[in-house]
Amino acid sequence: MAGSAGDSDLRQRKTVEEDNAKTVTTTDEGRKSDKLLDEHHGYEFGGPWGVTAMMIGFPILMYYLWICLWFYDGKLVTPSSVDDIIPFLQRMWTHVREDASPNAYAWKVYSGLIIYQLFLAWVMPGYQQEGLPVPSLGYKTLMYNCNALWSIYATMLTAAALHYYHIFRLTEIINNYGHLMSVAMIYGFTVSFGVYFLTVATGNQIRMSGNFIYDVFMGACLNPRIGPVDLKMWAEVRIPWVIVFFLAVSGGCHQYEQYGYVTPNMAFMILATWLYLNACGKGEECIPQTWDMYHEKWGFMVIFWNFAGVPFTYVYSVVYMASHHPDKYRFSTPTYVFLFTVLLTAYYIWDTSMSQKSRFKMQTQGITTFRKTFPQLPGGTLKNPKFIQTAHGNRLLISGWWKYSRKPNYVADWVMSFCWGVIIGRATAIPYFYSVFFITVLIHRCGRDFERCSVKYGKDWERYCEVVKYKFIPGVY
Repeated sequence: MAGSAGDSDLRQRKTVEEDNAKTVTTTDEGRKSDKLLDEHHGYEFGGPWGVTAMMIGFPILMYYLWICLWFYDGKLVTPSSVDDIIPFLQRMWTHVREDASPNAYAWKVYSGLIIYQLFLAWVMPGYQQEGLPVPSLGYKTLMYNCNALWSIYATMLTAAALHYYHIFRLTEIINNYGHLMSVAMIYGFTVSFGVYFLTVATGNQIRMSGNFIYDVFMGACLNPRIGPVDLKMWAEVRIPWVIVFFLAVSGGCHQYEQYGYVTPNMAFMILATWLYLNACGKGEECIPQTWDMYHEKWGFMVIFWNFAGVPFTYVYSVVYMASHHPDKYRFSTPTYVFLFTVLLTAYYIWDTSMSQKSRFKMQTQGITTFRKTFPQLPGGTLKNPKFIQTAHGNRLLISGWWKYSRKPNYVADWVMSFCWGVIIGRATAIPYFYSVFFITVLIHRCGRDFERCSVKYGKDWERYCEVVKYKFIPGVY
């Protein structure tokens, strides 16, 4: 009996190994559902009026929160009376006009970053990664030159040299936060509308609603490229997270020049932003396997967020620390130990869960040799992972972190975002904007993803949801 059971286990293990070795092909049924998903079926985000409100309202909110942090001690200021509404708006406008004008310094620095990152993306050697089959391209796969890691460290070395030789002082970045933010917004709007008009003019638009402003917001093109550079992936990695990191470094330089030391709080943010930036570079080959690359269009929603939204709303804690004395956000040593531990634990789960999912998708394409970049964390690659084979042809992962939650990476990502606010304690509520906004985005995005998966996989998705019961936190939700 023992031998029989052992033989059964061996046969089962061999079957799993053989199934994992097979590459995935889309079935005729899968092609029908993919075609359905590549058509416009309804408005999201409240339709044209909703996206218009976001395109106008979000830049205004960004200015308001920055003004409150920098000039009003982190307090959410409001008009003192009805009679004060006009004077209040005039005061706000004065701050924008005087302290956030798109001045020459901001244009040089921001444009210099854009040009330098494009140059590095074009010339740096990189790891060649095949993307997922794109239905709108007849299931053709695109190749991606993953050279972000080399580009990121080339940028760091360049910045360090410029700072050391007093050619470009990193301290000045945080001091010109408002000016740089305005230029970033201008870039976000210009690129969004420019890409839309160019895509329509060349006849490469896809999944259009027919409403101009809505289509600008959602995007018209799927795979925008300049030479070897995939602009969607380039903008997702090279712009927002490079700026976020250097804003934190600038805050550290500012503290060191002012106080002669860098606070543990600022060091926390430098580490946190470096972890995220480095992860984007070292795991860049995983990005082509994501929904963002093979389905999400490149419109205002993504472009503005990458050029301006992420870099200038995610590090409000750095802005506060750079403009306030450390006594306002000083913690005990055990508290610092706890916060660093939570950050690193969340990072580990986020990093390995993303790696598990992306490498599983690569395995379904017959890719079994993976890139080795620092740091390679244990558990990032699953051996003989379990999955649900769908009638579509794709496989749904139910191993590793993904057997506990449908979005384990989102949970860990949000915990990190919350830590970015907690690091200044109760000094001001504004740095918590990132985590509050982020959880709203994640919940909405999950709804979009799950709805599309339901259409794409049908009963197989229902079976998957029975196996992986929780959307986010196991045992809770």
